[in-house]
Amino acid sequence: MASYNKVILLGNLTRDPEVRVTPGGMSICKFGLAVNRNFTTKDGEKREETTFVDIDAFGRQAEVIAKYLGKGRSIFVEGRLRLDQWDDKGSGEKRSKLGVVLENFQFVGGRDDAGAGGGNGGGYEQSSPPPRTTGRQSTPEPDVDEDVPF
Repeated sequence: MASYNKVILLGNLTRDPEVRVTPGGMSICKFGLAVNRNFTTKDGEKREETTFVDIDAFGRQAEVIAKYLGKGRSIFVEGRLRLDQWDDKGSGEKRSKLGVVLENFQFVGGRDDAGAGGGNGGGYEQSSPPPRTTGRQSTPEPDVDEDVPF
């Protein structure tokens, strides 16, 4: 029997990403995503429904997300569904949770979006050089090397 497991989401982070590193050196980033759906009821009333999704990212993608994204920032995520199951230590009941394992992502929005910067305060705004402030406005000339063979 054929099967296909693909999830595509566009939403905003509900909290700053949490990154951990395994003893083997693999980075794991966990973050929450809020995805909104706007619709109109049969009565013509406009409604908004929000779905909260837990997402896990691994490796270099986890490091990049933790560095550049923070609560409120938008992200486009591609991934797969994963069902986690465990026994509750307190009650002994079986528990389960459906989440997404990130396979690919894209930044959405610009630097001025809400929640700029990562959870550790090291966003790309802080690592960029400050803008130049000169009295005159001119277009900088491109740095071209005339000896380039192509």
